[in-house]
Amino acid sequence: METKKIEVPVMADLFARGEKPEYLFWVGCAGAYDDRYKKVTRAFAKILSYLKVSYAVLGKEESCTGDPARRAGNEMLYQMQALQNIEILNGYEVKKIITICPHCFNIFKNEYPDLGGNYEVINYIQFLDKHIENGSIKLDASLLDNAKITYHDPCYLGRGNDIYAEPRSILKKLTNNFVELERNKSFSFCCGAGGAQMFKEAEPGKKEVFIERTEEILRSDAKILATACPFCMTMLTDGLKYKNREEVKNLDIAELIVQVLGL
Repeated sequence: METKKIEVPVMADLFARGEKPEYLFWVGCAGAYDDRYKKVTRAFAKILSYLKVSYAVLGKEESCTGDPARRAGNEMLYQMQALQNIEILNGYEVKKIITICPHCFNIFKNEYPDLGGNYEVINYIQFLDKHIENGSIKLDASLLDNAKITYHDPCYLGRGNDIYAEPRSILKKLTNNFVELERNKSFSFCCGAGGAQMFKEAEPGKKEVFIERTEEILRSDAKILATACPFCMTMLTDGLKYKNREEVKNLDIAELIVQVLGL
């Protein structure tokens, strides 16, 4: 199936023409560089185009938010990265930021204000849920054949920012066969990558965190694991490969919506 090409507007180009978009779409490191998560970036960009949203990306001007540096304990590097980003964002008079990474969302929303970076920060799941609720996006559960779907709560969406209702509301419109994992919502279990664990060797123990969570996912008997975080996507896809259960698909919520809309 041939995919439709879309033009993604770049902030510098719009600004040069005297245009100011309503939203900055913050792609994030994974969305820009990780081959698997690039597909999520494309999926969400297609939805923005479908909705005719006024937005732009920073493109080559976008840098890391500094979240991994701060979680790993390098406060100086974090502040250098954050202050550089704030200067660029304020230079473009950015007021609203949409993120597809919960780590970017959390640090923009809760930690950048301490350094003078004050923005309205919206996670893409909240954005998608709002447009589904107002009828801009219409979902038909039958298009996924009512596949059995479960959902893994990312730490920085769930426990970090209390975003539990929106992803479930979306998924229950994508299927009539939604199942919860044994540990969910505020009692959910980490994928094993948070707190900069993604970038270091595993610590001694009987079982790695991502294996524990993958086993729980497999016990749900779901055919699709819905995720909403690049770290969770990487760890749990690895878990399914480790268990030789790649018939269970790990798909981002944006990808599922694009599939149903036929974009």
